[in-house]
Amino acid sequence: MSELDAEDMKIITLARSTRARAGAAEGAAVRDETGRTYAAGPVELPSLKLTALQVAVAMAVSSGAEDLEAAAVVTDDEAPDIAAVRDLGPKAPVLVAGPDGSVRAVLRG
Repeated sequence: MSELDAEDMKIITLARSTRARAGAAEGAAVRDETGRTYAAGPVELPSLKLTALQVAVAMAVSSGAEDLEAAAVVTDDEAPDIAAVRDLGPKAPVLVAGPDGSVRAVLRG
């Protein structure tokens, strides 16, 4: 796997810290076309269930983002749902990392 740049490492760090702070199974972060970042954990309510990536994408959209440059998810899940990322950033790489921050896969559009 090629070396990640500082901006990609930043979203992995944001995803890891969000996961740890919330005590959640996963954490995610996305970077929009202007370089703004959004970090989120999953939402699990009786009437609403969203993955961390879905929440991060929703935060970006609600803030006016029109595209994504990259996304990261820290999870034990081998195949996270990336549909929301593809809806907003069809070409954005999705960095899938383990809880220790090591990147296991880069999913490309």
